[in-house]
Order: sequence, then structure tokens, then C-alpha cells
Amino acid sequence: MTATLTAEDERYSELFDVVKETTAHGGEVFGDLTPGMNALRNKHPVMQGSLRELLELPPAPHTMYENERPHYTLLNYELCNRALRENLLFSSEVYEESPGVRQLGKVILKMVGDEHMRYRRMVQPMFIRPKAIKWWRKNWIDNSVASLLDRLETMARADLNLDLCARLPVSIVTQGIGLKGDDALTFRVHLQKSMMARTLPMEEVMQAAGEVSRMLKEVITARREKPEDDVVSELIQCELELEDGSTRLLEDEEIFSYCRLIILAGGGTTWRQLGITLYQLLSDYQNWEDCKADRSLIEAAIEEGARWMPTDPTFPRLVKEDVEVYGVTIPAGSRVDMCLGAANRDPEIWDNPDVFDLHRPRGKQPHLGFGMGPHRCLGMEVSKQEMIAAIEGLMDRFPTMRLDPDAPEPQLLGGLEQRGMSVIPVILR
Repeated sequence: MTATLTAEDERYSELFDVVKETTAHGGEVFGDLTPGMNALRNKHPVMQGSLRELLELPPAPHTMYENERPHYTLLNYELCNRALRENLLFSSEVYEESPGVRQLGKVILKMVGDEHMRYRRMVQPMFIRPKAIKWWRKNWIDNSVASLLDRLETMARADLNLDLCARLPVSIVTQGIGLKGDDALTFRVHLQKSMMARTLPMEEVMQAAGEVSRMLKEVITARREKPEDDVVSELIQCELELEDGSTRLLEDEEIFSYCRLIILAGGGTTWRQLGITLYQLLSDYQNWEDCKADRSLIEAAIEEGARWMPTDPTFPRLVKEDVEVYGVTIPAGSRVDMCLGAANRDPEIWDNPDVFDLHRPRGKQPHLGFGMGPHRCLGMEVSKQEMIAAIEGLMDRFPTMRLDPDAPEPQLLGGLEQRGMSVIPVILR
């Protein structure tokens, strides 16, 4: 895997560019949308219309959903927190209406209630904090970070977005699943294409989906014959509790679905969030110096980055019953956008919420950057360990690293759902 991780492979620049990623899925690229989201929240915590409409952005060239519904947007912390926690009322079943998400298969992202609890409870032990530290870091994270830092040692300047942030997460999740060598990037290429029904011919989409299934089938077959210390081997042995209390082993398609979701989410969100955090540490250099002196602040920086600029600032839900909030009745059958980007900067919850504050006191209310409630990010602890290991490694190897003043100015870009840094150009020594 090391050869692929450190290779000069053009697929990294194709797969891990926020502009290319957004346009490939039929979206449009925007700069910082936070001022507009904040203004909407300050006007009213719930408003009729999609977030796109309320921000007065151009109509999307391709819609995420195959049907029209009444649309509302939740903008403050209280409402977004409630919608995330009350998943039977604000339902994740909305993802069933997205052809792209349907390609992932039977994923917990779309489940609610007892079904979601049973499917999630079965795999959660692989992603808790002790497992992230003792299993993921030991098996995959630390070695991958070391290999990437060895590569950076040969450079005077680098773009951390492509040379570190993009490479690390996709390597970790694909190794964790059980894919080897070049399969990491090949699999991600096919997985991305399999979800691009809005922008690619259906024949190409289905061909890519077939390749995804073929590659996963090979891993599962190999692990059934000879288990290894990886996620697929664990999934093969997992027992799903059924409604009547009995249990059964997972079917291959259910294992496929877990793998698709883990690789898609784990290889994307961590890439972008790590870049956002690194840029904030380097753009205000005192942050870098403070973390270097007190390494416990690195996790605080990651948490603050996820509050200050979550890479996914909006998520959808389907309202199952009429509900009245702040004097606004949202009828059953409506689609809502939970604007976490605005909720995470709610002045009712945080002082000076627009400021990235490394030393911000931990309040009673946690931020929503990793979600909340039953669908809180499954891989959150693994993602944080990847980011901690990467930042610690950079500080150890390149303690005087700084942003390159002669390089293009980094920008926060992306669509409404997925956002990250354009580049992070640095002088390493």
C-alpha cells in the first residue's frame, strides 16, 4: 500500500480537488457561504424554502432528488440539534429519494428507529475511541502517516491538501476494509462514478457499480477462506439481531453496503476537515505554536475546526408528521435542510462564534460538526485519530513549517454539501 500512498498518481488530483469533486456530481462551486447562512439564522431560525433558494443561489443544474416536496430550512442550534436527535420525526429516509445514495445499497445512513439501532450497534465497536487508538492507529494510521511524512522530507515546498490530506484518509479506510495496493484509488474512482447518475451515462454508472461489487466480492471471498485483522473479516463474523430476537450473519450485499459507505465517507470528510483545521492552525501562526507546545490542544483544534467550518454544512431530513416550530408549521412530507453551518455559529450558544478559537472553553452544548443523535458520525473517533496523528507528525518533522506567501491564496470552496480548501501551500523548513 505504501507505493500507492506515496506515488505520483494523477488520480489524487482528480479525486481530491474540491472544485472537481463538486462539478463531477453536478453541483456548482461557491466561496464562503457562512455570512449568508448567518444572516438567514439571525432573520428567523426556520424559513420556508431550501437553503439554496434562501441564499438566492442559481438553480442547481442537476437535482439530488427525483421528486419535488415542500421545502424548509432549519438554521439555529436548537432546531438542528432537535432534528438530528428526533430521527423518527425528522427522518433519514429522505436519502431513499436520492438515486446517488441508493447506489450505496442498504446503508445505515438511510435507516431509522429499531432497524438503524440494530445495524449500527453491530458495527459500532469497531469505531469507538479505544478501538480507534489501539486498532486503527496501530494497524494503519501511524504507518501511513510515517510514509507520507517520509515523502514530504524529500521536498522543500508542498501542497498539504494533495500531498497529505487527500492521501491519508483514503489509504486508511481502504486498508482497513482489506483492499490492497493500487485497489485503493481504483475502487474510489469506480465508487464515485457509481453515484454520478446525474452527470454520467447510466451505462457508465452501472459499469462502475459492477466494478465496485466485483472488487468487494473478491475481498469477502478471500476473507471467508482466510480471515485477517481488518473490517471485512469482522463484518463476516458479525451477527445481526433480528426483530424476533434471533440472529443471523450478514449477507454479502449488506457487507458491500457497509464498505461502500465507510470508504466514501471516511475518504472524503476527513480529507476536507483535516485541510480546514491545518489551514486555521497555519493562517494564525500562534495556533500552530500553541499546539506544538501543548499537544493536547490538537484535538481541541480539530473540534473547533468542525464547529467553525464543518465540511458538510447542511444535511437533509424528511418530516414524517406535521410539526410547529417557532410559529412555523412544517407539514408532513416536507423536506428540511438542517443548516449545521449556521447552527454551529449560533450566538445563543457560543461567544464570538465566527472566530476560530483554539482555547474556546468546552460548553455544555457540543457542536454539530460530527452530527448528533442516532446518526452521529460512525467513524468520528477514527477520523480524529487520523488528524491528530497527521498534525503531530508534521509538528515533529517540520516544526517551522509555514504557509507559502508566494503561492496562490488558499480558498474555502465547494458546493452546499461538501466543502474544503482549494490548496494548502507550505514551506516545510
